[in-house]
Amino acid sequence: MRIAALDLGSNSFHLLVVEARLDGSFVPLAREREMLRLGDLVARTGAIGEEATTRAVEVIRRFRAVYESQRADEVVALGTAALREAVDGVEFVDRVREATGVRIQVVDGLREAELIFTAIRSSVLIDPGPAMAADLGGGSLEIVVGDRAGLGFAASVRLGVGRLTAELVRSDPPSASDRARLRDRIDEELAPVLEEALWLKPRMLIGSSGTFVCIARIAASLRDGGTPPTINQLTVSAKDLAGAAKRIMGSTSVERARLPGCDARRAELLPAGVAVLDALLDATSLDEFTVSEWALREGIVLATIGAHDRAELGDDPRALRRTSVLALCRRSNWRQRHARHVAALALELFDGTRQIHGLDVEGRELLELAALLHDIGEHVSRSGHDRHTAYLVENGGLRGFSPTEVAKLSVLGRYHVRGNPKPSFESYALLGDAERDEVLKLVALLRLADALDAAHASLVEHVKVSYPGGSARPGTGTLQVELAVEAHGDAELELWTVRRKQELFEKVFDCALALRLVRLGRAPYDPDRLGAGLA
Repeated sequence: MRIAALDLGSNSFHLLVVEARLDGSFVPLAREREMLRLGDLVARTGAIGEEATTRAVEVIRRFRAVYESQRADEVVALGTAALREAVDGVEFVDRVREATGVRIQVVDGLREAELIFTAIRSSVLIDPGPAMAADLGGGSLEIVVGDRAGLGFAASVRLGVGRLTAELVRSDPPSASDRARLRDRIDEELAPVLEEALWLKPRMLIGSSGTFVCIARIAASLRDGGTPPTINQLTVSAKDLAGAAKRIMGSTSVERARLPGCDARRAELLPAGVAVLDALLDATSLDEFTVSEWALREGIVLATIGAHDRAELGDDPRALRRTSVLALCRRSNWRQRHARHVAALALELFDGTRQIHGLDVEGRELLELAALLHDIGEHVSRSGHDRHTAYLVENGGLRGFSPTEVAKLSVLGRYHVRGNPKPSFESYALLGDAERDEVLKLVALLRLADALDAAHASLVEHVKVSYPGGSARPGTGTLQVELAVEAHGDAELELWTVRRKQELFEKVFDCALALRLVRLGRAPYDPDRLGAGLA
């Protein structure tokens, strides 16, 4: 089923067209956005007006042409704060229906908040929970508190950036009196909402919408010296945000538009956005802020699909990550048997080498997910599939992963066959020294696990790690590591491939690797075990 979601917001109109899958996931087919800033007009005049209505009709007419070209089966168009509050909101909805055939459903703030939270919890890993999620639009601010189990609180307040800017900001850059007026209004509106929301003791602060994303991107760019390649689950500290806020509040709109990571179309709205974010950080006493790339339009899609993968909605908040990885694998026509077998062997290697790698459970999870993904590049081409895997990981819209974790998965995909990670590879260049050390160890383990299923025939049932001589500490002479390879038949190709690829493992762990074959006898005939090529 193909779904077209129209998010007709107070700042921008958005179109998202997706292909919905049986497992509850979806693949984006087309995206469109037009910034109309209807909320500014409603804040100043109380009405949308003829001129803005005419422009909006043309945008929606264009959106319709796009979703019809994508053969959308179902169309859902939702209007938010500006349409709710405008004195001519009903006339606007009728005019759009007559001119374009698109039927707009105007939703209240609570329904908007529920849909936004549906998207956020399907996009960002809420751990630890519960989280306070805030979506800052042009006309309103939606605040929800919840976790993977569900929504505990929802409210909508009249604190959109378009409204605040139009009503309270009179100087560029904002004057001291502008800033005081902003904070007074924000504190007044937020006080009753936060009094109730904070009873749930939120442990994360998550922001969605273009303004919050823009502020976080600026903060990360000023911190890192460049614009982050991915935005979803980007986390910035309160200290970094304070530095970005100082630059934003002290700059004119023209100067703000030139800040690294800034969306120039939002430059005028950023001071109001900074003021709202600052108030939320103060109220929650949280020291960092995470952004969600998904918001209302993705919530519309998920609600329309009407079902999630059960794992995604279970009690384990990290199940979102596995669900997202498996969805990308399925979209890439993965070799499921081989990928799952390599993942199982990789975990056995990880557990058996704990004494020498010193990595934690997060590293173990990352290795398993990288193993599931490692060959998806074959969907593009068998030749150079490691490079294609890295590209698909970077651009596959993985949910529940920070930009740093996406970079690590990309490095693991790129180097699981051969070569050593180099700073010339952009994802590797983004990592710090400790992260590079971790990912190098994981690459060495994944490369061996992949080699142990070289024929894609699942001949190796288990691999057990031992340390002849009893020493498992590098630096005390040459460390001896032995792999007991329990396999059906001779598994000659697998052993040969391990020997060919063991150099990185020996270098990373400062050891000498030895192999010992343990024959398990011939496996029962299973045509599905037969491989389709070499690793």
